[in-house]
Amino acid sequence: MAGEHGRVANLPNALTTLRLLLVPLFGWLLLRDGGQDPASSVAAVVVFVAAMVTDLVDGKIARDRDLVTPFGTIMDPIADKALVGTALIGLSMLDRVPWWATVVILLREVGITALRFVVIRHGVMPAGRGGKTKTALQTLTLVLLMLPLPDSWSWLTTTLLYVTVVVTVATGIDYLVSARRLRRTSERTAAKQAARAAHEQQLGGAAAEPPAAT
Repeated sequence: MAGEHGRVANLPNALTTLRLLLVPLFGWLLLRDGGQDPASSVAAVVVFVAAMVTDLVDGKIARDRDLVTPFGTIMDPIADKALVGTALIGLSMLDRVPWWATVVILLREVGITALRFVVIRHGVMPAGRGGKTKTALQTLTLVLLMLPLPDSWSWLTTTLLYVTVVVTVATGIDYLVSARRLRRTSERTAAKQAARAAHEQQLGGAAAEPPAAT
């Protein structure tokens, strides 16, 4: 029983590691033959979707079974950003995504991930509905851009890309507001404010005491 528990406890981390290992394979398939090989493009989509599924599965297992570990907390977002970043950079190299869009999206993703680590002392910022919508849009848009679709689909992929950029930036701003609110209202901040107030009160009391008679 203990062995089984240990195996299950390591499953989310194993899936996160698998996702990281899939990144170079995905990148190679995406860029193979300059992105002109339909079979490689379809294979890249299959690897990409499989990696995104592991992200959903490992997170659900970790939450449902209370198996959140420091390794998973750090490596899970890194694996996600590595996968999405490889897709965006690869598609920009293939001239399917403008570089400005790749830069904007990656700056947001890396910035918000760093922000989560900064404010984790005050509490956890859970993924909201906007963040889930952003992830779904990014996944759909990247999959369509990777598939060998006819030119008649370009209007749809272009529209989805612009919508994805807007939603990505908007949810990033929302996270900034949430992080500021969390930092201002957290127990850590309240404790520091209480300690500072007590210290100032002590200083004020000491200053108000009359000097001792000699």
